[in-house]
Amino acid sequence: MNIPSELKYTKDHEWVKIEGDTATVGITDFAQGELGDIVYVEVETVDETLDIEEVFGTVEAVKTVSDLFLPLSGEIIEFNEALEDEPEVVNSDPYGDGWMIKIKFSDASELDGLLSADDYKALVNG
Repeated sequence: MNIPSELKYTKDHEWVKIEGDTATVGITDFAQGELGDIVYVEVETVDETLDIEEVFGTVEAVKTVSDLFLPLSGEIIEFNEALEDEPEVVNSDPYGDGWMIKIKFSDASELDGLLSADDYKALVNG
């Protein structure tokens, strides 16, 4: 299981890459493995400002649909439109081309609530 150390994580199995006041978000290798083959990613919240832990979209796999929860409060400034035609990229490259959204986050103190790679590893290994 791949858990890059430079990223932050949530208990909802999302990863967060911080660059200045922007955060790139996707689902973890563990999450895509649990979901199975991803067939659709829906995000209709671009240009909206949402609070931490609000649902920003859904990911649909062959067997299930899961909500995606915002890891940080802020404005959703971009959706990875490549996923509309190739949602399976989330399975093959969850930390690269399979990213889902970019957020301009509004409260840097919320970063303290994110998990480190070691904390996330402990969570999934239970």
